[in-house]
Amino acid sequence: MAKVIAFSNQKGGVGKTTTAINIGCSLAAIKKRVLLIDLDPQGNAGTGLGFLRSAHQQSIYGVIMGTATVTDNILSTAVPNMHIIPSSAALAGAEVDLLDVENREFRLRDALKPVMEYYDYILLDCPPALGYLTVNALTASNGVIIPMQCEFFSLEGIQQLINTISVVQKKWNNELDVLGVLLTMYDRRYGQTRQVENEVRRAFGDTVFRTVVPRNVRVSEAPSHGKPALFYDFNSPGAQAYLRVATELLNRTGQGANNNG
Repeated sequence: MAKVIAFSNQKGGVGKTTTAINIGCSLAAIKKRVLLIDLDPQGNAGTGLGFLRSAHQQSIYGVIMGTATVTDNILSTAVPNMHIIPSSAALAGAEVDLLDVENREFRLRDALKPVMEYYDYILLDCPPALGYLTVNALTASNGVIIPMQCEFFSLEGIQQLINTISVVQKKWNNELDVLGVLLTMYDRRYGQTRQVENEVRRAFGDTVFRTVVPRNVRVSEAPSHGKPALFYDFNSPGAQAYLRVATELLNRTGQGANNNG
């Protein structure tokens, strides 16, 4: 049965999509079966894996709205063991379209049931907002990873997200856990970076991943070539950091070397 993990932060530009793509690629590299679902209307997870919107009809929008099945909207990627359900422009209207839909918080959870046994991990790239799409992702998930940049404003945003997660836990999904806070775009040259890291680790303790993802040009360049960082430049510091994060994640989800799962 798949572990479903949401990557969420309502603040944009924190490396959320890059993290979802590269953790997915890292898991696939060690033979885990991965499905990445792009819930962001901007569709960056798809383009980051080389998909042009105009070249395919598949989208998570129809799956959530109940007009299409999940199996009909899965695409293979260039990464072995990794599939994707892309976003589409229609997803931008989903927040309004879901208003009058019955059981609107559970649309994604229910739609994923037919494929739960086919994958080891289903990764949900959430939009930078705390609307129905993100609530659907959190309701469908076992855990959430919160990527955050080492800036003071990011700390304020995290508390808002933690509050939303708490509401989802109480109302719709008591199995949801915060799997980890991941520090991204980490740059040791700035004193503020270290200050924010210390504050986050003080506030969230072991929930924060030990690995930090450095600010890295090769990681930034990779999406424009339609490749994960691990395919674009395997030896870059960013790609190697994501491999280490994936290893930590395996241990946190009971799939690590010391586990039999």
